[in-house]
Amino acid sequence: MTRVIQTIATAREWVREARASGETIGLVPTMGFLHDGHLSLIRRARQRSGRVVASIFVNPLQFGPGEDFERYPRAFERDLALLEREGVNAVFAPAPGEMYPSPPTVSVSIGRLGEILCGASRPGHFRGVATVVAKLFHILEPDRAFFGQKDAQQVAVIRAMVRELNFPLELEVCPTVREPDGLAMSSRNAYLSPEERANATVLFRSLERARSLIAGGARDAASVEREMREMIQAVPGAELDYARVVDSKNLDDVRQIQSEVLVAVAVRFGKTRLIDNAILAPESSEK
Repeated sequence: MTRVIQTIATAREWVREARASGETIGLVPTMGFLHDGHLSLIRRARQRSGRVVASIFVNPLQFGPGEDFERYPRAFERDLALLEREGVNAVFAPAPGEMYPSPPTVSVSIGRLGEILCGASRPGHFRGVATVVAKLFHILEPDRAFFGQKDAQQVAVIRAMVRELNFPLELEVCPTVREPDGLAMSSRNAYLSPEERANATVLFRSLERARSLIAGGARDAASVEREMREMIQAVPGAELDYARVVDSKNLDDVRQIQSEVLVAVAVRFGKTRLIDNAILAPESSEK
């Protein structure tokens, strides 16, 4: 049976027990409202770890003014049933007051990586992400932590934090899980109306267009971005945030596509903001 842990003190006791048993710990951080993308991370964590802990915490620090913190979908009992079915050993589900007993005065700043792409329209978002993930790493002391490729910028931020702050753990990034029509699975998909849901496939289609262009010999990043923008902007109700081609490792701007790149898009449909990405290389369209 999956153990539900709500306090930091109890979480640390659980970690001590796992260590005393000689077992490795795999962590899957989530904000709940789980879908098959989350569950794919759980399954990978089970393959790679002696014990698996999932966190469910809707982190207020990563939501800006006017964003969807209050209406972010929550379904704890449903999530717990899914995690029990997957054989998760523990769920760390603290209240906001447990994680932040007073207004935070210390946070993890990640500089430029948090100011570009999604960070440009969501100032402070990645500072909130880095801060809560650092707290989870300190509290739960995982040997490995599992994240999805869909959140590519988040992965880049956390990878830099782990490297530069010397966290003693391994990050494993797992493939994006998609619906049959290509839409990346996301808890925010629940916000979409039927028409918006149908139109949202343009994110994946724009990535596939970039894949086709690069496989066909396109090397000018600006022209690939332009084709993606035009495809997205032609869809009713789609409000483009960005369509970018950047370096896959450090997210730097790219002019000529000479090696592996991250092709990333962010689009709003009504009040719902969706993201997606693909890692592509000029030598192959299969990456």
